[in-house]
Amino acid sequence: MHAPALANITQLHSSSSSPQATADEGIPPYVRRAQNGESAGFRELYTRHKRDVSRLVLRMIGPRPDLEDVVQEVFVQVFRSLAAFRAESRFSTWLHRVTVNVSLMYLRAQKSRPQLGRDSTAPEPPAPEQSSPAAGAATAERLRALYAILDQISDKKRVVFVLHDLEGVAAAEISEMVGAPVLTVRTRLFYARREVYAAMAKDPALDAIARELGLEDAR
Repeated sequence: MHAPALANITQLHSSSSSPQATADEGIPPYVRRAQNGESAGFRELYTRHKRDVSRLVLRMIGPRPDLEDVVQEVFVQVFRSLAAFRAESRFSTWLHRVTVNVSLMYLRAQKSRPQLGRDSTAPEPPAPEQSSPAAGAATAERLRALYAILDQISDKKRVVFVLHDLEGVAAAEISEMVGAPVLTVRTRLFYARREVYAAMAKDPALDAIARELGLEDAR
């Protein structure tokens, strides 16, 4: 089931159209330079991938005040682990794996802390240029409602749901990222959708999207 309406909630473009998501073959030259300790190579890596990493972090953890800190931690981990990259998968796949792992570590750390409600200073998603304040507020409310639901499902289900239904990543590539068979990925996605969409259908902020996607059976 394709879910474009869900991706639209985040107001961000899917990574499936990014050149890095399809063009990486072997080890890109700038990655080799970064592996050799050249600061210019790492700067190019950061510049090329910062936007994609930021989007995936946002879609993994939702709008939070320390989102940029999580993005920076991704690149810290990339810097530390880059020497181990041997092109057994595309660089973009490896980078997505690091991003997902850092995002999950952040989410687990947040769950271990006292929950006082989501910080009201969390950044809102960028609104379309023609969006009215009311439309922007409605989008922010849908986003909050969606991530309240995602916070209730398991990490493994959350990962495949975000990667497949929000990022548009194919099940085979998700399999490489999470180190699980494609059938396992599809099974996790099936149960994640069932849980997420059933909750969406019961939430006034998301019910219209649930009906648009034909989710009556998930109630």
